[in-house]
Amino acid sequence: MAKRKVQKPQSGNKSNKKINSIFIWLGVLLIMALFGWYVAHVWKLQREEAKADAAIYVAFGVDMPHNYYIHGIDVSSFQNSIAWKKVASMKVNNVRMGFAYIKATEGLGNVDENFRKNYTNAKRAGIICGAYHFFLPTKSGTVQAANFVRTVQLSIGDLPPVVDIEQLYGVPPLMMRKRLKECLDAMEIVYKTKPILYSNVDFYEKYLRSEFNDYPLWVAHYDEPEKPRIEREWLFWQHSESGHVNGIATKVDFSVFNGDSTAFQKLRLH
Repeated sequence: MAKRKVQKPQSGNKSNKKINSIFIWLGVLLIMALFGWYVAHVWKLQREEAKADAAIYVAFGVDMPHNYYIHGIDVSSFQNSIAWKKVASMKVNNVRMGFAYIKATEGLGNVDENFRKNYTNAKRAGIICGAYHFFLPTKSGTVQAANFVRTVQLSIGDLPPVVDIEQLYGVPPLMMRKRLKECLDAMEIVYKTKPILYSNVDFYEKYLRSEFNDYPLWVAHYDEPEKPRIEREWLFWQHSESGHVNGIATKVDFSVFNGDSTAFQKLRLH
């Protein structure tokens, strides 16, 4: 009688089953973690939307400059969720928010997380919109412009693009001006209109005015009752960073347009 061969334990199969079991449990844990993150994210958005919807003010919270017909705000993800219909409908002493500039990009590749939602919802609420890029002098101006162009598709009736520059970040002024000009030139080629330059009075007069006086200027200068203290012409004046408007739970920047409704319509893209 032939001897029966004794089969050896298939240790490899057991090892494979153990590894597969580990991967299955890791997959389950990953799915649970993703689901938990999703629930927390949705809950956070719902809380932000509820706060925005509940943000109602009896006034704008700051002294509004007189003799200006068109007022507006600028926002970013700092403001969290925004109830744009309430922003558009708020009216105090015949003053309402007629435009909004919305942060789109920063530096080489950053995109504001709320840009697309804000831009879409603000326009749906009937607010005239524009987009701005926060410029970093430490980075290539051309690549920064590409980041903005890749993100922002402007339409007829929108406001011109804005480049916001406020600090040197240790970069020599000559290099800052070179990179800024590269960014502005690249945007002008794509959008076929001169970008608006945003800065505060001190930075503009110290570092920019010798070479950038032919660009439309949006100037920030707070606590001035009638107009910013700057020698050159300006298009927008950001007069406060502490305003309140219905539909926004945080403080927000307020600006005015230097002109009447006819001039404002001419500014919009055609």
